[in-house]
Amino acid sequence: MTLSKLDQAALNAGIAVDFTNANGEQVRINDDTKRALLAVMNTPEGKTPPLPAVQVFAARARRQLTPQGKGEFRWQLLTEQGKGFSGTLQGGETLALPPRLPQGYHAFTLQQGKKQWSTRIIIAPSRCYLPEPLAQGEKRWGALVQLYTLRSENNWGIGDFGDLAQMLQHIAANGGDFVGLNPLHALYPAQPEHASPYSPTSRRWLNVLYIDVNQVAAFAQSQQAQRWWTLAATRKDVQAARATDFVDYRAVAALKITALRLAWQAFQPEADFQQFVAEGGDPLRFQAAFDGILAERAENNTHEWGWEKWPEAWRNAHQPEVLKWCAAHEDEIQFWSWLQWLAQQQFAACWQRSQQLGMAVGLYRDLAVGVAQHSAETWQDPQLYKLGASVGAPPDRLGPLGQNWALPPLDPHEMRARGYQPFIDLLRANMRDCGALRIDHVMALLRLWWIPYGETADKGAYVSYPVEELMAILALESQRHRCMVIGEDLGIVPPIIVRMMRSHGILSWKVLFFEQERDGRYRLPSAYARQSIASASTHDLPTLSGFWQAEDLALGEKLGMYRDSVLHDLQQQRTAQKQALLEALLQAGALPARQGKLTQKQPLTAALNVAMHRFLARTESALLGLQPEDWLGMTSPVNVPGTVDEYPNWRRKLSVTLEEMFANKAVKQVLKAVSDGRKEK
Repeated sequence: MTLSKLDQAALNAGIAVDFTNANGEQVRINDDTKRALLAVMNTPEGKTPPLPAVQVFAARARRQLTPQGKGEFRWQLLTEQGKGFSGTLQGGETLALPPRLPQGYHAFTLQQGKKQWSTRIIIAPSRCYLPEPLAQGEKRWGALVQLYTLRSENNWGIGDFGDLAQMLQHIAANGGDFVGLNPLHALYPAQPEHASPYSPTSRRWLNVLYIDVNQVAAFAQSQQAQRWWTLAATRKDVQAARATDFVDYRAVAALKITALRLAWQAFQPEADFQQFVAEGGDPLRFQAAFDGILAERAENNTHEWGWEKWPEAWRNAHQPEVLKWCAAHEDEIQFWSWLQWLAQQQFAACWQRSQQLGMAVGLYRDLAVGVAQHSAETWQDPQLYKLGASVGAPPDRLGPLGQNWALPPLDPHEMRARGYQPFIDLLRANMRDCGALRIDHVMALLRLWWIPYGETADKGAYVSYPVEELMAILALESQRHRCMVIGEDLGIVPPIIVRMMRSHGILSWKVLFFEQERDGRYRLPSAYARQSIASASTHDLPTLSGFWQAEDLALGEKLGMYRDSVLHDLQQQRTAQKQALLEALLQAGALPARQGKLTQKQPLTAALNVAMHRFLARTESALLGLQPEDWLGMTSPVNVPGTVDEYPNWRRKLSVTLEEMFANKAVKQVLKAVSDGRKEK
């Protein structure tokens, strides 16, 4: 079959011209979609250089280069460690790289007359890092926490880094090894209602609302701050924010930013802070400028959260008007930079505490799949992010129009042209001060569903990414940071991703609800893959109690999420799932044999909850992540996918404080059963 010029151009750019839908049918991408996506991409143009901008060599790969062209070239290789090599070769001749070239990033230069070309040589290990206890076959467990949901006697209405340190202490005391976190990425402190951790303004910086103000030395030292703190009105506002069942982001932000501005006036710049600013460079400076400009404009534009509605001369960080503002507002930039420093210092202290407690994993962070459309990152680097497109998911049975996540995609051609430095910087920012990194929607390393901006998700197409090279870099940074990698591979997963995750030592995700055979039977603990993390649920799924009581289906019906007979089918499926789960619990010995007469109508008692956790604890998965919501029997979800204003996503707190939770007898029984089960051979 002869391809049309349009199809050939699309394929050359990595745009798929068809795809297999959720029903197994082959669907053609329409021509308008191909043209629209081609128009927003930075596809390579002009004469092909003798060598590409980057060449990645994984372990055991043949390390050689073959420059294209005619005549003699002079080459130079400078290793990351500063060692140099040089020589000459003819165009088309293969050059074997020096033997024992170390892992890392090396600079290779070709020269012919006055012309010169540079390429980055990346030598990567074969697999990601794995902590020694896990490599020796030990199985560990931990808590999966949405940090903002934590209640405590000291926080200001939102879980913070002080609560995280306390959580680590409790988990370690109960035999656990880690606390897994939602993305901690920077959001919008001046517009705090935009609270989704998966639609950040930047994935390189932290959410400053997680700062524990009580720990900030300048706050304690400032007389003005302490006078404000002792005001009856201040204490009343803090108590009100602490008492709500859902995070009142506006109240929390007003309290914390007020307190921190007062503390800033008393802060004496330290060498550590100055070094942090110097190392942060332009990315930190423009992040701080974005926060400062947004705070200034938010006083009169209460709903303006990104740069889309800023004056045109302000819609790019490098415009003269923006630079002029920066020069005139140095103190404001320093203030927002200081908040990033405080957040980083407090998070690093949590990591150090986990290591003092002897945790092998300690903390794991979550890397969101992208940034919001009009975020600080797209403001700084519009060439890297393609604002003419958004990523999402193609249509399926539950979402006939697909999903549009309103996140602009990274351009794979631009990333490659930059030697993958943006990807490397992203990994380094998120692998610091933690023992594991969860990659949200790990399939994005292979392909993403691009949707022309302004279109519905059914008008999209898959765009491929250089998965072999991205995974090689992931393994290299993982080893360097001693940070293991977990891939969120739920949903329809291409077989190549499954194979590559396995070969690169990336842990898969196994959710109890989904671990069923084709005949409906639940897989027994012995069937769970060792190279995985098991969990009962995730932030996008119902809690255990919500699942058992079908509260998620009732909520979905209330929100009008189901069409035709979908709800009836889901209710019937849930009945069968519950009965199958009971049978699996009995077969695995998680429930005593005398409980064999239980049916799916059985309420989720404390004993049954312990049995479910005991079942999970006995899985062969190297890691087990458990949600506090399930220890407490909570039914309301933290997020309902597909909703925006219909449900208060990313706001629901835990039902009790940390102090109360770990003193609770039922919670203690659950955690003891888990800790004992993990030790079983």
